[in-house]
Amino acid sequence: MSENAPRLTPMYRQYLEIKKEYPDALLFYRMGDFYELFFDDAETAARELQLALTSRSRDEGGVPMCGVPWHSAETYISQLVEKGFKVAVCDQMEDPKQARGLVKRGVTRVVTGGTALDDANLEAKAHTYLGAFCWDEAAGAGGFAWLDVSTGAWTGLQSSREEELRQWALKMAPRELLVPDRDEVPLSFSTTPGIQLVRLPYRSHFELPQAKERVLAAQHVQEAAALGLEKSPQLMQACGALIAYLEQMQKQDPAQLAPFRPLEKGRYLILDEITERNLELFFRMDGKRGAGTLWSVMDHTRTPMGGRLLEERMRCPWRRLEPIVRTQEAVEFFLARKDVRKALREALRGVYDMERLSTRIALNRCQPRDFAALKESLRSLPAVLDALTLPEGDRLSTEDDRRGEALPEAVRHIVKKWDGLDDMADLLTRALRDDLPPQITEGGLFRQGYSEELDELLDLVEHGESRLQALLQEEQKKNAMPRLKLGYNHVFGYYFELSRAQQTSPIPEYFQRRQSLVNSDRFTTPALQELEDKMLTASERRKSLEYRLYQELRVTMAEARPRLTAAAEALALLDFWQSLAHAAEKNGWSKPELYEGADLSLRQGRHPSVEAVVGRSAFIPNDLVMDESRRLVLITGPNMAGKSTVLRQTAIIVIMAQMGSFVPASEARIGLVDRIFSRVGASDNLAQGQSTFMVEMMETARILRQAGRRSLVILDEIGRGTSTFDGLALAWAVVEELSRRAGGGIRTLFATHYHELTGLANTLPGVCNMNIAIREWNGDIVFLRRLIPGPADRSYGIEVARLAGVPSSVVQRAREILSQLEAARGKARVAKLEAAVLPGLDIRPASRPEPAPAPAPRAEEHPLLDALRAVDPDAMTPMEALKLLSDWKTLWGRPPASPENKK
Repeated sequence: MSENAPRLTPMYRQYLEIKKEYPDALLFYRMGDFYELFFDDAETAARELQLALTSRSRDEGGVPMCGVPWHSAETYISQLVEKGFKVAVCDQMEDPKQARGLVKRGVTRVVTGGTALDDANLEAKAHTYLGAFCWDEAAGAGGFAWLDVSTGAWTGLQSSREEELRQWALKMAPRELLVPDRDEVPLSFSTTPGIQLVRLPYRSHFELPQAKERVLAAQHVQEAAALGLEKSPQLMQACGALIAYLEQMQKQDPAQLAPFRPLEKGRYLILDEITERNLELFFRMDGKRGAGTLWSVMDHTRTPMGGRLLEERMRCPWRRLEPIVRTQEAVEFFLARKDVRKALREALRGVYDMERLSTRIALNRCQPRDFAALKESLRSLPAVLDALTLPEGDRLSTEDDRRGEALPEAVRHIVKKWDGLDDMADLLTRALRDDLPPQITEGGLFRQGYSEELDELLDLVEHGESRLQALLQEEQKKNAMPRLKLGYNHVFGYYFELSRAQQTSPIPEYFQRRQSLVNSDRFTTPALQELEDKMLTASERRKSLEYRLYQELRVTMAEARPRLTAAAEALALLDFWQSLAHAAEKNGWSKPELYEGADLSLRQGRHPSVEAVVGRSAFIPNDLVMDESRRLVLITGPNMAGKSTVLRQTAIIVIMAQMGSFVPASEARIGLVDRIFSRVGASDNLAQGQSTFMVEMMETARILRQAGRRSLVILDEIGRGTSTFDGLALAWAVVEELSRRAGGGIRTLFATHYHELTGLANTLPGVCNMNIAIREWNGDIVFLRRLIPGPADRSYGIEVARLAGVPSSVVQRAREILSQLEAARGKARVAKLEAAVLPGLDIRPASRPEPAPAPAPRAEEHPLLDALRAVDPDAMTPMEALKLLSDWKTLWGRPPASPENKK
């Protein structure tokens, strides 16, 4: 501060001292009923929150300030956190009425995107992660751990491959990613939307001895082996950084942490972040949620816990048969027993987010509304159990029904271990009123009868005047003073008044004279003084007592957190299973067969999210078989014909099957997959200096390095970002490499517009051709959307351009150029080069045998016949049938064009 700067008051000096400790946060400084911000923080908050920017006083140099009411501060804090700011909440640490001088203040918590607990900063059915990443160059190993602060669930992995850790970090996409300040981090971390890098001192957060001590203390264990971290020092460092940051932000021990378990990669089908994006599992290619994503089709959960479990399984499907089969059995049960599913869905309507509620209660970050939500959730548990044990048909319930003996193994396990938390539900019902106030400090929380002491105080607050009148009547009757009056003034408080004319008998000894007037005297009594004292302090005492009772109730619920989280886990499983069953019934999905082999067979397979958008009647299903002789399927056909849809739907069906879900196919037999790789579409990554073609090649390189025998690879249009022969050569080499990698066992779908590659089916084992059928009719092309054996005859690119609305002059000129190019390919020099390098392109006219006589021309079949063969009338609604008929009329119902019209 310069010599000419104004002298600051003690309050400003206190503010600046606290602000020094949190220079990167906006400081919410409690003053009375407001949180105030000053200096630069005030200007930032006023701009971001659209608040009025004022100044405290001219004498203090016009310090900028703005503020928000304390009771609505969470709303403003949530807005700032959503915008990427960090907020330090500074509260009064003592009662201002009892403070001598300046009230003592201190930061009680720091709210960030990765540590937020308020629902306004959290998606109900999605995890919000805080992550920590560290790489030890000397050891050649690193660790990545991630934690959902709102639920306490956390895990992580250690790897000797930095790229693998980076992929997991991008896949889990933590809101905040903690990294050591001394290390360089991958550029992708800082350029990925939604990930905020937080650089922390290595010694205080990541150093191994301190990290190990913090982790063991937080998990209440003595040895790292109890957590599976004895051979994972870098993962231990990442976990230690998470706990250190959490303690720093929450200003208390992380009481919400669940037991840590390292991620077992062998249990899950691995999907990297590129595959998740390409398959549009959670977001469309435009980055938005909603229609067009697999999530929008599959999510029929009723609770936030069930939604988050669905997200977990979509992100990490099972790789082993046992959990898949257990899930399938449960889904099949809920699909068959519609009565059980309907009753369960209705019971789950009353269940709130018990995981996050219990976390806020354990950390003392809760409000009365959280207890109200928990109470309603616990009161819904009996209906959940009743739904599961419904007898089949109209028969009466038996003891076996109530024990769940007829249920599938996974559901029966839940029923046998059921904890209805009846004692907790009863406690909350007895304790809390139905209409709770928004804040603890307002009182009015507890029911009458819960606490005798509180009842008395409430009676004094609400019925004090009637008790005074009762005492007056008692004194009048007992002392024969019918003219005795009750009065009050600010000097003496409550008093009895009796005129001198009425003082015909001796005044009782316990009547103490307080004041003598001309015509009357004023008295007090011990009973009146006691009642007055109680009434004057009853309101404050009631609030204090209610706060103490509230904290006692909170501690009781916090101690029951293991039971609450176990119940939440059971509810999440039930909700997940019924959601899969509901989706299967709604969309006509069937149960797939999974086994340990390497084949894949789909009959009448469909793309679930595309079908949901266009309607089932408008979607043409396809068959696909991948076996020993068809490990790599080359799919050709024009653009817009549906090659990418077939690729994506195959991968999505595998993901759904290994989640335990039913799938959009009439039959499916799938050999278990350990990884799915996709390269579908690409765009520039300008922030990292990467062109479209560079992104395409990097994704292809990742696949070629990491794909194994049990992988499923889908590749779309490799090599299209460069010159024709470069792209063709690259695509050719990629096909050859995939066909021989892992002994030729990698299941691959390879869509391409390079028709020359189709010749590889004759030279490479396990490679076969399929194409998306189209028909030409009256000069138009009709997309039949059907996958059929064999290669496509040509690309039809110019016809597609015409359908897209390219001007007819450009289309005609393109046809002329195409004719010239095709003629040029017959020249000897080009033919010799093609024959030597690309056997599929051997078109030398001189070496070709004489063509066989053309067969007699066959009447061309109208494409409507193919479309009719693909329709399943039994699966259509009347509206779908009318829509399909309307589409056919648009396509083929026009009268044939006359020669004059063609001109």
